[in-house]
Amino acid sequence: MTKRRWQWFGLALILGATAIGLAQTPDVGWPMHGGTDNIRYSALSLINTRNVKQLRLAWTYDSKDAFPASEMQSHPVIVDGTVYVTTPSMKVAAIDAATGRERWTFPLAPPDAPRTRSRHRGVTVHQDRVFVTYRNFLYALDRQAGRPIESFGSAGRIDLREGLGLPVERASVSASTPGAIFDDLIILGSSVPETLPGTPGHIRAFDVKTGKLRWTFHTIPQIGELGADTWPDGPTLSGGANAWAGVTVDEKNGMVFAATGSASFDWYGVNRHGDNLFADSVLALDARTGQRVWHYQVIKHDLWDWDLPAAPSLVTVTRAGKPVDAVAQLTKHGYVFVLDRKTGTPLFPVEERRAAESTVDGERAAPVQRHPVAPPPFTRQQLTEAMLTTRTPAAHAAVLAEFRRYRSGPLFTPPSPDGLIVFPGVDGGAEWGGAAFDPDTGLLYVNANEMPWLMRLIPNTDAALYGSKCASCHRSDRTGGPQVPSLVDIGTRLTRDQIATLIRQGTGRMPGFPDMGARNIGDVVEFLVTGKDQANNPSIANDPARLKYRNDGEVLWRDPDGYPPITPPWGTLSAIDLNAGTMRWQKPLGEYPELVAKGLKDTGSDNYGGPLVTAGGLLFIAATNFDRKFRAFDKLTGELLWETTLPFAGNATPSTYTVNGRQFLVIACGGGKNNAPSGSTVVAFSLP
Repeated sequence: MTKRRWQWFGLALILGATAIGLAQTPDVGWPMHGGTDNIRYSALSLINTRNVKQLRLAWTYDSKDAFPASEMQSHPVIVDGTVYVTTPSMKVAAIDAATGRERWTFPLAPPDAPRTRSRHRGVTVHQDRVFVTYRNFLYALDRQAGRPIESFGSAGRIDLREGLGLPVERASVSASTPGAIFDDLIILGSSVPETLPGTPGHIRAFDVKTGKLRWTFHTIPQIGELGADTWPDGPTLSGGANAWAGVTVDEKNGMVFAATGSASFDWYGVNRHGDNLFADSVLALDARTGQRVWHYQVIKHDLWDWDLPAAPSLVTVTRAGKPVDAVAQLTKHGYVFVLDRKTGTPLFPVEERRAAESTVDGERAAPVQRHPVAPPPFTRQQLTEAMLTTRTPAAHAAVLAEFRRYRSGPLFTPPSPDGLIVFPGVDGGAEWGGAAFDPDTGLLYVNANEMPWLMRLIPNTDAALYGSKCASCHRSDRTGGPQVPSLVDIGTRLTRDQIATLIRQGTGRMPGFPDMGARNIGDVVEFLVTGKDQANNPSIANDPARLKYRNDGEVLWRDPDGYPPITPPWGTLSAIDLNAGTMRWQKPLGEYPELVAKGLKDTGSDNYGGPLVTAGGLLFIAATNFDRKFRAFDKLTGELLWETTLPFAGNATPSTYTVNGRQFLVIACGGGKNNAPSGSTVVAFSLP
């Protein structure tokens, strides 16, 4: 054979071996909600900074079950070439990861169930089964057939109300975030009401085969347990302290980490004097037994609904030149706490600063609260008059007048009947999308909202609630006016459900009040229909769960034209160096297209859903409500490298995976947040 033929022969062998190697490279999935260690990181790099501009739509799946105000927050899980998501009407869908073809669906809601908005973040896939929650049930579905596994619990499901130490009919519990697997356990947090009497948010582990309860950690301690002395003596009517954002498993160390929310009632804690462990805390538990390893309480006696909004991220940082395993915890009020993973000790200094006292009858606000010195806050943390919108003179004047009707103080200013501007608001700061962490650089990526909310404590009477929300237009006697309809005898014209819908959604010149909450809306409806104030009912007035004050609803504050009432940024994306405790870069995230058309760009906007960082040098995120963009940034500099417009807002976290050596990005597009249009599509992108 000639030398040239040998060269061609050798080249053919190399190319053939390369092709065989690619063909034999196992596909990489996205096996769990949040990714391994809950850091939303992928080692894939086929899509990278050099070629990301070539990304194209690969496939679209539409479950066709969107409805007005529905949402679709599911984080896609990809196992063995199948994408698993939950849809707006609470179906589980299994989709071919290469083509977008539907493999099966399973409806969780009964056929006659009314269509109600669900904020649900996906499924857990383990071995032969798909675990998914619906209302108070945890289902185990066969992964291939998409039908309940009869041997799990009762006919394929267990009732999450059982085993909480309460009568089942009194417990109210669900789970919006998928559980996490450790060995043969599925470990779950929960969503519970924020009113009284409450349901405790205990963390529980169930057998993956049978559904049997294996262990429980009491997030509201029982009498005699550690932390019980941070509550009033005796049984409590409080609930909450729940890990609604899910849990994170550390396989290597056999631990599970959780971040809990506030105790109930959120805004007025006269029924729960004390620091209220283990509310608003990072918890480290033995994953096999549920025993506490350590805890770190971020907020004491929470009065602001500042739940810890995302499960802890398990990170490794550098200290004195050595790697240290740590936990990074985001907060709604704009901080990142970085804690040693084995002990819970802060890795950066944390100051305990004096906090304002409450002036409300019976309330005892915590005298000190914790503030990390580093990393720096990723949001502004106090709203001042100088920060009010200047978008138009009319908007500024209206917002200024509203601002002066409320108190606006530093962090941890307590609520009162004078009203309070909660800033950052109850939707953050950080939210449930969580953070992405790049183990190669030590950078933590956080998207955040900068939106003030309004709340006011009012007497716990239906008349006071009506007076707060309705009387300014419909008059205190409900007779209305020349351009405002009378509400007298409204029960003869509309059903209770119709009245509730009008209050929630608005009509004509009447704005909607979706932030009032179901209980407040129900009480106003009952007052309008019957004319009776439940505060005058002796059986209700003497109920120990009935407090002197209620809040008049948590209202997302907007200017008269529907835009945020403050100067931009209204939403941000930050890269935080966890090795140094510094801000690497920060930029606005999102825009309002109609304002861009008028020259007002780079404002940031409301955003929900998390980021994804990859070894290809990229940070991917959608999340923004109104421009519906899906973006790719250079993870080191924050430079925008690629963007596309989604069919509906991607209020979800993207996932990435490979099929046959081809890398895909996939995201659920459900919209529906803060009056954005609703959809039910899942879209995937890849290189040509």
